[in-house]
Amino acid sequence: MTLSQGHEVTGFLKAVGQKLINGEGREILLRGVGFGSWMLPEGYMWMFPNGGDRPRRIELMVKELVGEEKAEQFWEIYYERYTSEEDIKQIAADGYNSVRVPINSRFLIVEGDAGAVQYHEQHLVLLDKVIGWCREHRLYVILDLHGAPGGQTGTNIDDSENDQPELFIDENNKQMTIDLWRMLAKRYKDEWIVAGYDLLNEPLPNWFSSYNNQIMPLYRDITKAIREVDDRHMIILEGAHWATDWSIFDDPFDNNLMLQFHKYWNNPDTESIQTYLDKREEWNVPIYMGEGGENNKEWYAGAFRLFEDHNISWNFWTWKKMGKDNSPCSVNIPSGWQLLIDYLEGGSKPDEATAERILWEYLHNISFVECIYHPEVTLSLFRRPKARIPAIFYGYKGAGVSYGIKEGKRNPIGFRNQDGVDIRFVEGSRETPSFEHGKGEAWKADEWMYVQLAAEDWVSYDFTVADTAEASLYFIDLCLFAPNGSAGLAVTIDGESIERIELVDSLWGTKRTHNPVKLAAGLHRIELSSIDNSIGIQWLEVIPA
Repeated sequence: MTLSQGHEVTGFLKAVGQKLINGEGREILLRGVGFGSWMLPEGYMWMFPNGGDRPRRIELMVKELVGEEKAEQFWEIYYERYTSEEDIKQIAADGYNSVRVPINSRFLIVEGDAGAVQYHEQHLVLLDKVIGWCREHRLYVILDLHGAPGGQTGTNIDDSENDQPELFIDENNKQMTIDLWRMLAKRYKDEWIVAGYDLLNEPLPNWFSSYNNQIMPLYRDITKAIREVDDRHMIILEGAHWATDWSIFDDPFDNNLMLQFHKYWNNPDTESIQTYLDKREEWNVPIYMGEGGENNKEWYAGAFRLFEDHNISWNFWTWKKMGKDNSPCSVNIPSGWQLLIDYLEGGSKPDEATAERILWEYLHNISFVECIYHPEVTLSLFRRPKARIPAIFYGYKGAGVSYGIKEGKRNPIGFRNQDGVDIRFVEGSRETPSFEHGKGEAWKADEWMYVQLAAEDWVSYDFTVADTAEASLYFIDLCLFAPNGSAGLAVTIDGESIERIELVDSLWGTKRTHNPVKLAAGLHRIELSSIDNSIGIQWLEVIPA
């Protein structure tokens, strides 16, 4: 058997109708992670305040603290170490099939005198290296222009200099962007592991919407330049306002397109993505959730199943950052890091020796082997044992497939209103689901909402046993209560009856199935049915025996 046979990551990826098709003609969903803060350092991933919220401000701080020569050393070590082959190996081992590489144009374009644009060959070689590692370990690569010349958002996330979207203000910046993409397309035109070109990350938030009419013409100009040298790679287009506003999309202009949205702060339900599903039908192209995360693991278990059930490729943001447990990798905070934060907030400047010690400890800590690894994040994204699944995140495939209710819609609360399952708040809590990008831990669905099934109602939950796992035994834990003092719950897996659980009081409690079930690698389905009385379900977990 050749290397490609039996592997979904093989050959040029192409959009065919609403599907992504690999080089062997098989359908594939992208499931990946993004390399935030690598080629475009983001201050919130360094726990920095506004004074260090973007690359150019972080670079200035480093230079002020240790001088220009040591600052250059710092950044070259940083770029080599932040994402390495060890990271790529782990991502592939975890079962992801793709990565999204955010690029700052300043990382590739050599700044200097006006005239012909020069590219930083050493940094292009670094990009070659990560693409080569991904080819070896079978991860498709999406090249994402996260910070275009001049900035496409006018905010910190694109390294904007003057908080203005100068890409759309200065024609020279547009031409540099077009030329940059032509150069990249020419360099990688024969590289099959590159899945596609993500032309602009999150162009133009609403407060700069007066420039929105320039986005599609620029997309067309970039694509024309790419197609002059590369007719095989997919073109990926993002909507305006953090990629969420798709009203800018008029007509498809290429036969190999994918549309991208991002999802962080709002409810993981079908209503929240309906406009993207509608546009998929209208344009007959695949769609991609290219950034989502920065929340808690319970939210991940809901949101990423939403994408799976609607056949939407997805990418988790982000693989690595400092001091957090809601990304797979967490960089240990160097001792004395608060001195840098204080300096950025206007405090006293650390002496050079102290600053160098702190910064070089940071460089030590960013290597994958020095990071704290959080496998539970990946377990939640893929719904693998023993990820906790909040009961409100039953399947998204509709009535008769993901749920069944006897008496029609009940108790709408502004969440999953297209369904009819009775979702309620935990006693004494009336919070509204919300999330602010970058803050995290705001959407605590499992703590205050639950599903209440009337007699003969049922809900189902898909979960996955990893491909690398051997068939083994599993229990199911459930957090339940009986509002009327007693209730029965029937539990099935893959259509086979497992157990009937009896409740004899009205207090919340955890029940475990008595008989473990043997499960092989792959997708499985749990169905929970209320037998003879109302029953509340807060969460469930599949537990290795």
